[in-house]
Amino acid sequence: MLPDIQRVTDIIRDTAAAEVMPRFQNLAHGDIAEKRPGDLVTAADIAAEKRLESELTALVPGAVVVGEEAAEVNPGLLHLLTGDAPVWVVDPVDGTHNFAHAKACFAVIVAYCVAGRTVAGWIHDPVADVTAWAAEGQGTWIGERRLRVASPAPLEALSGSLGYRLRRRLQTEHPGGLGRGRLVRYGCVGREYMDLARGDLHFARYARRLKPWDHAAGVLLHREAGGFSALVHDRAPYRPDDGGVLTGTLMLAPDEATWDALHDAIDGG
Repeated sequence: MLPDIQRVTDIIRDTAAAEVMPRFQNLAHGDIAEKRPGDLVTAADIAAEKRLESELTALVPGAVVVGEEAAEVNPGLLHLLTGDAPVWVVDPVDGTHNFAHAKACFAVIVAYCVAGRTVAGWIHDPVADVTAWAAEGQGTWIGERRLRVASPAPLEALSGSLGYRLRRRLQTEHPGGLGRGRLVRYGCVGREYMDLARGDLHFARYARRLKPWDHAAGVLLHREAGGFSALVHDRAPYRPDDGGVLTGTLMLAPDEATWDALHDAIDGG
């Protein structure tokens, strides 16, 4: 059974309002630390994750939590994704670098996973106070509005999220093709997934360490909004239990034909 969608939405919104937004543009020096060079954690991350863990486990007795900050301290928590208990996967502040530098592009991401697959997901934009959610077979929604991915388009008209080096390479090698579109990187995958699901971006490509708190909810939102996604090396669907933190490349597009065209343009087929 799915958890109560509206109750989860309320928990996420209340947590963001209480633990995240009061600290936005109001962090003291001691509220920001480095987990490793360039990888920040703030007091908001810690407080929001603790509150979400407490309230979400109370909502579904027997469920466990894999939170980004807890897994940083104890990577063994990732093994819970392959266990029998339902798993809440939590990113308390996605886009922490933006948040710590007072940029209004961050999100709270929550996924609910059962038997190694994501069955429900939520992405909340605390600044706009907007939540997108999806559940298996029920579509992707913001309020009463059902979301749909962008319509397929020629490569030169596509907008999408790509890393800086790949953007530069494509703009140099294909000045009349893929590189002509709006190619961006928000520094917050949650906000990118929201824009993919509502058709504001056509595609995205994420490489290397595919962390479940970044992608479990977003892939479901994109799929339930009609999109197609797969791992580049074998075309397999992304699963949050694929080793916990999967090393690979994930690409998302409006449909399979566009995915194939992007793969040909970027990887040479």
